[in-house]
Amino acid sequence: MAGVATAGVALSICSAFVVDAAAIASASTGPAKTPVVHSVPALTPSLHSPGSGKTTGKQAQAAKAQTTSRIAAGGQAKAASAAQVAKAAGAGQAAKPAGAAQVAKAASAAQAVKAASAKQAAKAASARQAAKAASARQAAKAARARQVAKPASNYLIYDSVTPSAIPGNHEIATYANGRYAISGAQVANRGKVLWIDTRGSDPDAAVLDVEPGDATPWLAAQWTKSKLSAHPGDIAILYTMRSEWGATKAAVGKLPASMGSRVRWWIADPTGVNHLVSGSSATQWYWGTSYDISTATPDFES
Repeated sequence: MAGVATAGVALSICSAFVVDAAAIASASTGPAKTPVVHSVPALTPSLHSPGSGKTTGKQAQAAKAQTTSRIAAGGQAKAASAAQVAKAAGAGQAAKPAGAAQVAKAASAAQAVKAASAKQAAKAASARQAAKAASARQAAKAARARQVAKPASNYLIYDSVTPSAIPGNHEIATYANGRYAISGAQVANRGKVLWIDTRGSDPDAAVLDVEPGDATPWLAAQWTKSKLSAHPGDIAILYTMRSEWGATKAAVGKLPASMGSRVRWWIADPTGVNHLVSGSSATQWYWGTSYDISTATPDFES
């Protein structure tokens, strides 16, 4: 080991100069040239013999390369992990709007179901109301049918502004409006009642009073049209006196024939004797202090 060290020192001390052989050869054939001298770097002696178990330069470079590779690999792994985290975060952010969309979609579906349920409830309520209205119309129609049942022969009608004064067991007529209007409660137990309209404003009434101070002949035609349009199966009874009868007939005669055939005339002719005026369906022949009396034919109300 001492010999190797001594030789290394000698090599370090002595600087070697190498003369370029090409330069020397050139000098022999051409102009003189300055020889090119290359300095050979001094060799640093190795203080350890090969195989001594210590790390050589190449091994150090290899270890350094491995370390660098591991650092690079670690950086790449770290970058990959960061990318995966970012990817997961992006997926989470993407899933969040998707979840919100699903929630909104579910809420919209619930609202649609609620609206459909409300619509069905409204439809059912409307159907019930329609059925109720139809039932009421049928009941009213049946009631009118019962009222207009044709009697077998002439009969008496009592009319008064004080229905309580009329004897029992008689059909009565009284006023639906005007100065002598009577409430339904006042005749609740009197059976069939002919309601008299004095203003021409109640087409649901059975009779219109056509005389000075009440409805006019022209209004009689309008009332008849309204009544028969609203209740096509009804009869329109017009009460008037002989002096007003002609004008009233002329006004009503302008209506369609189908309506004219549904008109009945109730004529006042207070002679005190039971009789019927020709062309009338009822005649008021008695005027009293508490009530009046009329005779009506079987077709008077039908």
